[in-house]
Amino acid sequence: MTQRPGNQLFDAYFTARDMREVFCDQGRVQAMLDFEAALARAEARVGLIPSSAVAPIATACDAGLYDFAALGEAIATAGNSAIPLVKALGKQIASSDAEAERYVHLGATSQDVMDSGLVLQLRQALALIENQLAQLADSLATQAQRFAATPLAGRTWLQHATPVTLGMKIAGWLGAVTRSRQRLQQLKPRLLVLQFGGASGTLAALGAQALPIAEALAEELQLTLPEQPWHTQRDRIVEFGAVLGLIAGSLGKFGRDISLLMQTEAAEVFEPAAPGKGGSSTMPHKRNPVGAAVLIGAATRVPGLVSTLFSAMPQEHERSLGLWHAEWETLPEICCLVSGSLQQARLLADGLEVDAARMARNLELTQGLVLAEAVSIVLAQRVGRDTAHHLLEQCCKRAVAEQRHLRAVLADEPQVTAELSGAELDDLLNPAHYLGQAQAWVERAVAEHNALNV
Repeated sequence: MTQRPGNQLFDAYFTARDMREVFCDQGRVQAMLDFEAALARAEARVGLIPSSAVAPIATACDAGLYDFAALGEAIATAGNSAIPLVKALGKQIASSDAEAERYVHLGATSQDVMDSGLVLQLRQALALIENQLAQLADSLATQAQRFAATPLAGRTWLQHATPVTLGMKIAGWLGAVTRSRQRLQQLKPRLLVLQFGGASGTLAALGAQALPIAEALAEELQLTLPEQPWHTQRDRIVEFGAVLGLIAGSLGKFGRDISLLMQTEAAEVFEPAAPGKGGSSTMPHKRNPVGAAVLIGAATRVPGLVSTLFSAMPQEHERSLGLWHAEWETLPEICCLVSGSLQQARLLADGLEVDAARMARNLELTQGLVLAEAVSIVLAQRVGRDTAHHLLEQCCKRAVAEQRHLRAVLADEPQVTAELSGAELDDLLNPAHYLGQAQAWVERAVAEHNALNV
């Protein structure tokens, strides 16, 4: 059957194709039908329905048999997707086995079908995101080690600060990815659980067989059976959405850093080049950070969607009106945006283009001022902290006013030369000699990444 037309112009840019397939109409319907087929198998195992009913029900649980456009029209009246789907499923089964049709959807409610179907989709989505994160982390670890000792200007409040290394900056991106991978591992037991409670959560329609059926159903779907149904307790999916929000934000940080490093005035690190990538409709010289734009765009959009999930948490009594409905497209869209961001992030990380010479030149833009702290720290040990700080502050002001290198100004200052030799000043004003623990941070970030891969 043909899917309803949708807005697909931007999908290739903002979304990974395999994630969109998880949450397309086909994916949604198939996940709900997988629940119905598993329910029939579970109820037959327990003896509630005849085993002969399972095959006709399972055969009809194929999304390709259903008209999504007709389902969409019916949803507008029914109020959810499960009601018209179950009706269509019943008709499909009855066309070949009227007896089996009596046993479809027995004891379940619409929300059981939709929520458990969603969990099945989220399991696929989680696997995709974990794989994307692992690949991105591998790439970042490689690049962090490659540039562990490559100096560039640290920037605080968008101004040049003391030197760092590019590897240290990349290790920061890596650490955020590693923590997100840890969070996803930790939430799996809470997220990948069955939803099965019947009309009001009691499973009263199934009588004494309710719990055995629930256990069998969870086993059929390879989900955990929670302590009770969670129709209006939405913390599980909100937690997942929140972690995805953290991933989007961390990737947004990555994209923001890349876009700033690509600015003409910096021109230190670039997205990988490709024919037609990042051009302008009017300016032939442009090389825009189009990958970083996806990361920043997702980091901007996802928080609002996550807030929708949080806003929908105070659901009424045993089944919600409107708040549950607000989730239906929200969490899938978060998954799609994060997958698209991860797709672009991997491309960026794999193909980073680095201009180390430009980094070195940019470190000299302030003519030694970024290393004033290095001189001040050593001088403080000889003349006292306040004296050293005041002295360096005055020398820096003089260097700026006279447009001279700090090294030359310090060489003219008797209070400095009385304590520090020319060789010492040269050493202190060498960016490569004032990198602190930058390389150690790289090693630690990579080690934590490697430990997660064991």
